[in-house]
Amino acid sequence: MSHGPATPLTARPGGPLTGTAHVPGDKSISHRSLILGAMAVGETRITGLLEGQDVLDTAAAMRAFGAQVARDGDAWVVHGAGVGGLMEPEDVIDCGNSGTGVRLLMGAAATHGFSVTYTGDASLRARPMARVTDPLALFGAVAHGRSGGRLPMTLVGAADPVPVRYVTPVASAQVKSAVLLAGLNAPGETVVIEREATRDHSERMLAGFGAQIETRETDEGREITLVGRPELRPQTIAVPRDPSSAAFPVCAALIVPGSDVLVPNIGLNPTRAGLFETLRDMGADLTYENPREEGGEPVADLRARFSPDMKGIEVPPDRAASMIDEYPVLSVVAACAGGTTVMRGVAELRVKECDRIDAMATGLRACGITVRDGDDWWEVDGRGPGGIAGGATVAVHLDHRIAMSFLVAGMAAQAAITVDDAGPIATSFPIFRNLMAGLGATLS
Repeated sequence: MSHGPATPLTARPGGPLTGTAHVPGDKSISHRSLILGAMAVGETRITGLLEGQDVLDTAAAMRAFGAQVARDGDAWVVHGAGVGGLMEPEDVIDCGNSGTGVRLLMGAAATHGFSVTYTGDASLRARPMARVTDPLALFGAVAHGRSGGRLPMTLVGAADPVPVRYVTPVASAQVKSAVLLAGLNAPGETVVIEREATRDHSERMLAGFGAQIETRETDEGREITLVGRPELRPQTIAVPRDPSSAAFPVCAALIVPGSDVLVPNIGLNPTRAGLFETLRDMGADLTYENPREEGGEPVADLRARFSPDMKGIEVPPDRAASMIDEYPVLSVVAACAGGTTVMRGVAELRVKECDRIDAMATGLRACGITVRDGDDWWEVDGRGPGGIAGGATVAVHLDHRIAMSFLVAGMAAQAAITVDDAGPIATSFPIFRNLMAGLGATLS
């Protein structure tokens, strides 16, 4: 995906946000639905798929690998080639802005005996891939990329893969998932051990597709064992709404006076719901309504109301993996709370689409907020409701979450906030502008 000319967008303070916010489908589950559907035998039907650019790039990639992937009315249909049945693509695989997409695709193809070249936009080409290619090398795959293990990169798959036992050095669901996907086409048992639990969508979905997978707690950490070379069964998948996307209307409602917003059908997998737990710890008026289970995932409707009495807290570091993508917008809420919010154990934010700690700290300072930061921590001094001065133009560095976080800030600030490029928002939340405007936000 090539990124076109920058498209600035401005959020201005206005009236309360009210109504119902139907956010898009979960991005993590959408990626995995397409990939595992392509590795099953037969037809997988997916409803609620996120149709953001990141997921559309993964759909195009699975077509390049030989699966049939097409939209059919309100559903997406994948005719899979089976485990071991992926084909060598005729061209480079362009993953656009998606770190999840490229890392999971690398894993899925790494135990096939052919070569694949991957690339992406400027942001993705700057991100580290060695964290995935190092464990994939244990299967027998060989990576040839730019200095620092960066894209464009050619991954030569293992013709005779061997099973792997791998302890993840960093908490990363992408790394874990890449190893498990590679293990599908390796003989014997592939074992991944993570010292800190990360989102478990891959494990849940692999089990749903019929893979033999077992998770147990050990002295080393969470141990996931996958038996290779299963025949995956096609599935009918209803993708829950994305909690990372829900974060934006929820947080906006908490900090814009008079707001009351309902966000229905949100996935509340415990490995993903850390933000909402943190907001409630801060004193947010955030409730779960109609809790239920859909497709093996816990789901509820979230109701968020303006919360003028929120207080800064020290976020437990062991919660970081369950909310790593939500720290940018949490820092905006922290700026509108009383006291200091401390966020530790978040070094992963330094290597996302951009250095998210630096991007948020720089932008918040420009909007009148005091921020201190280090390699794996940052602190935001809250100024209470309406405490963000605003009146700034903020650089988002091709990062969709930075862009949306500062637009949320602008809705609650004393003066407008402009992001220098709203284009990247389309990668994960293409309806963000219309959805927020429908709730009453002023965006132009």
